[in-house]
Amino acid sequence: MNLRERFDVPVPAIVLAEGEFGTTGGKTANGVVTHSEVFDAKAIVDSETAGRQPSEVLGTPDAPDVPIADSVAAALEAAPEVEALVIGVAPAGGQLPDPWVEEIEAAIEAGCDVVSGLHVFLSEDEHWTALADEYDVSLVDVRKPPGGDELRVGDGSVDDVDADLVLTLGTDCAVGKRTATFELYRAAVEAGLDAGWVATGQTGIMVGAHEGVVVDRVPADFVAGVVEDMVKAVAADHDLVFVEGQACLTHRAYSSVTLGVLHGTWPDAVVIADEPSREKRTHFERFDVDGVEKERSLIEDLSEATVAGLSTWGDPEAQEETHGLPAANVYHEGGAAELLGIVRDSLDEAPTASAGDGTDGEA
Repeated sequence: MNLRERFDVPVPAIVLAEGEFGTTGGKTANGVVTHSEVFDAKAIVDSETAGRQPSEVLGTPDAPDVPIADSVAAALEAAPEVEALVIGVAPAGGQLPDPWVEEIEAAIEAGCDVVSGLHVFLSEDEHWTALADEYDVSLVDVRKPPGGDELRVGDGSVDDVDADLVLTLGTDCAVGKRTATFELYRAAVEAGLDAGWVATGQTGIMVGAHEGVVVDRVPADFVAGVVEDMVKAVAADHDLVFVEGQACLTHRAYSSVTLGVLHGTWPDAVVIADEPSREKRTHFERFDVDGVEKERSLIEDLSEATVAGLSTWGDPEAQEETHGLPAANVYHEGGAAELLGIVRDSLDEAPTASAGDGTDGEA
């Protein structure tokens, strides 16, 4: 899915983040507000933080200075020019909360397209499709997986691309893989490189990846093939492709999707995202985080990639000394450019490859 092709970007939008703006549960809304190249956030809906500034809630000075309202109606009053409602929270249990029904209806009745990250698909519900038809708006469910005719197993055809491929993996869930991927892409563009990126989660799709799928909705046998097709599509138009990973290879709950992404990308270089203070897995307190060294070993055993370095939440110098890998913190000023330099050094040091094996050294 490429939302750049569906809309005349950037689209002025309201971001629905009810009860979760600035929290881990609102990471999609947070990402859309701060990073999206598709949606230009003009207002945010969250009754918990209404009246505050986004920069204060998110803890970043780069957040746009737009109102946080307590309802869609109030957001529409503050930003009548909006053309879309982005649902940036997927509540536990996967259902549409009853209080949100009127909020979404208000947006549709005001002529807004709805871009949803919910587990339930609005575009398959008669109530929502009838209302969308009545007000001539679109319903876009970013979690909807590819159709059966788009599914295939991986066949290694990604080896034939001429672009350099860089995959961001991690030591756990929610360690900043999507942020690191986007920041690498943005730093590359700012450096004048011909870069594109691939998302494997809903936030990345909404932020504006050149191709994306919510990979955890893809049947297991087809993950590598779906990722391979996305990488090939972006590599056809760009010299350098960054791919967002999911979970990690040492995670007993999610390792299968991680391996599918690794094998579908078959990267030249991998960046490991790590929160050094984390000891237990997010939402899985019985599982310890296995750490950088084990993750690195598995990546290099299960692929032909080189682990280029770390995207760390901690002090880069300390983490470099601990793990023996170059490190940068993309949340620090200049950190993304430093991480890009680490990646480019790794690509430059890779053996010269013949055309068709996926490394042309142009990055």
